[in-house]
Amino acid sequence: MFDFNGKTVLVTGGGVGIGRAAAEAFAAAGAQVAIIELDAARAADARAALGNKALVITGDVTDPATVEGAAKAIDERFGGLDVLVNNVGDFLQMAKPFDQLTQTEIAQLYATNLGQIFSVTHAMIPLLRKRGPGSNIVSVSSIEGFRGIPNCAVYAACKAGITGFTQSLALELGPEGIRVNLIAPETTDTPQVPVSLMIPEENRKHLPNWIPLGRLGEPTDMANGILFLASPMAAWITGTALHIDGGALAAAGWYRDARGVWTNMPIVSGNGLNF
Repeated sequence: MFDFNGKTVLVTGGGVGIGRAAAEAFAAAGAQVAIIELDAARAADARAALGNKALVITGDVTDPATVEGAAKAIDERFGGLDVLVNNVGDFLQMAKPFDQLTQTEIAQLYATNLGQIFSVTHAMIPLLRKRGPGSNIVSVSSIEGFRGIPNCAVYAACKAGITGFTQSLALELGPEGIRVNLIAPETTDTPQVPVSLMIPEENRKHLPNWIPLGRLGEPTDMANGILFLASPMAAWITGTALHIDGGALAAAGWYRDARGVWTNMPIVSGNGLNF
């Protein structure tokens, strides 16, 4: 469906989950793929899967030296960049009230979820300019950037910040023909966040009622959206968010109970508000 022959794509966090699915999808579509992966074992596994044509960089995108080195390596190997996928992000298992976070934890959340997007994008824009009009950036945000999430205030704020960055950068780079967009997934079942395993077995039967389209997201769902936004099929789309969430944001707190009735209350009596 997509043709990326002759194109060079960088996916951060490309060793597992959404990043890995995107990297493999781009490679299958003919792209020359580069990834940056923090975990050495995952990097090695990705290298084996993607083949010798891929550039696999083991390093931390929150480290400026890693980012600068990656930009240099991509330029030397491929002579520019057509697509940047800012995929890295993680709530770092820091789900607790804002006032219980330490300043160190706040800094870690910022660096992982927003700061590194600034630094990676800043380093890669010169390479995107080398390829000129048609090159583009796709960042992976979250549904949590568009709704409240208790005990993850900093994470959500960083994800919301990606929207502002995307919209503003789209205006700056638009005159050069460089597009900037994001996807906003609902929580996706990945090794990083194994949602299906986090839900007690006795409650998994409720999954079809919790999300309008009846299932959790898969990495391939997100990869398909990323490839669309990066492709010529989205040539007149910039500064926008593609919500890949099974309808969860539209539901806005509504779900179906065990009877299949829509409700916005966890437990309702026979006289509760149902639709």
